[in-house]
Amino acid sequence: MSDQAIAPVWPLETERLVLRPFGEDDLDALFAIHSDAEIARYLYNEPRSREEVRALLSRKIDGATVSSEGDWLSAAVVVRQSGELIGDCSLQWVSKAHRQGEIGFVFNRAYQGRGFATEAARAVLAVAFDDLGLHRVVGRLEARNTASARVLERLGMRREAHLIENEFVKGEWQSELVYALLQSGWRARR
Repeated sequence: MSDQAIAPVWPLETERLVLRPFGEDDLDALFAIHSDAEIARYLYNEPRSREEVRALLSRKIDGATVSSEGDWLSAAVVVRQSGELIGDCSLQWVSKAHRQGEIGFVFNRAYQGRGFATEAARAVLAVAFDDLGLHRVVGRLEARNTASARVLERLGMRREAHLIENEFVKGEWQSELVYALLQSGWRARR
């Protein structure tokens, strides 16, 4: 990755989805996702207020490109047929020197369990490995989040670590799973 701003060729299209940059009109749909207590259960944050989601949306709008380590590339995940925003899939540029990234995703509960997260994350991994030339992408999650673990496994990521009670979050010790995929593994699966 270079020192200039980098962006995928938007929109990213899959069989059922369109991934595009976030826009101001996405506030209601993003609020529906990030204000849901069940969705926030395994995240670091509590359910977000409308004002918190408005601030988050501003960061996500800025996430249409990445230009330095620590930046997140953010994609609004939209159902191709209906145009409804159902998810939020992101890729962090973790290290330039080591060509490392981290993937994350969160989806409206009404659309979970139908393969949308896997489909969207696969498109984001294509950007990570094919467009940005990353060597390794990780996915980190709370160990009880079995649904997200299954998504990462379907993407071909291998579980590399199970960190027992490594973080104190929301008043309790929580454990973390770390999954990873190398560029060579991505290419072998294609």
